[in-house]
Amino acid sequence: MSTHPKRYEVLLVPAHVEDRGGASVADSAVRSAVVEWTGRYGESGYPRYEGHGIAADVDQETRTVEALLVDGRELDYGLVALLRDAPGG
Repeated sequence: MSTHPKRYEVLLVPAHVEDRGGASVADSAVRSAVVEWTGRYGESGYPRYEGHGIAADVDQETRTVEALLVDGRELDYGLVALLRDAPGG
């Protein structure tokens, strides 16, 4: 039986930003949201997390977002979804 983290924080960061000038990834994000495990699996086969307009299928082993919808739409080109542990996750 596998266990899933209860929540993650998804950060949407511009892909072209190479040097953040000392800013943290969180400070460089154009949007972020804490998402919680729904108890379901998405179309990609990975656990589905949702919250604040973001739905993400997350591969916990590699900490990769495998599928993502932002306000019901695919992620805009030029943005990258990153994960970090959410408080209480």
